[in-house]
Amino acid sequence: MALANQALDGGAGVIQLRVKDRPAAEVVELAALLVALARGRALVLVNDRADLAVLAGADGVHVGAEDLPVAAARAVVGPDLLVGRSTRTLDEGLTALADGADHVGFGPVFSTATKLIAEPPRGLAMLAEVAGRLPAPVVAIGGIGLDTIGAVAAAGAAAAAVIGALFDHGEPRRRAEALAAAFAAGRKAP
Repeated sequence: MALANQALDGGAGVIQLRVKDRPAAEVVELAALLVALARGRALVLVNDRADLAVLAGADGVHVGAEDLPVAAARAVVGPDLLVGRSTRTLDEGLTALADGADHVGFGPVFSTATKLIAEPPRGLAMLAEVAGRLPAPVVAIGGIGLDTIGAVAAAGAAAAAVIGALFDHGEPRRRAEALAAAFAAGRKAP
């Protein structure tokens, strides 16, 4: 929780709890602690588990291709919580939104070591196309660092998901501040 608190102090607007190998009771407990920590500062999404997101009082759930379908996740969380879906193509994004997603994660934009993904990087041009054509926020995912986050913002992403760029390069609060500033500067770029 200390690292999450530092990221929040640095301006992280969304925290996604991604715990794949722990019992459900432990994930609910962690998520509830994170919800309390983030209250008034950021949204909290639980990865994969709509049921646990509801039990923990999180703001929503994020599901991938191998997880609960978007429509089923929406049925579990109801109309008021957020549902996000990882996508690799424009068509997947359109389908996710038609099925009830509020936003889509799109990528990998760049090569990433955080998660093994069989798909090749999509690049900034495809991100720009998807962000320009989807009628909902697009969160860029995959390999985004301090050196690329501005370009991701300039391509039209509403947000960028970062793990290594936040936690592998020094103090998370300062990294979050630098990443947020670079993203904001990219949004203003012509």
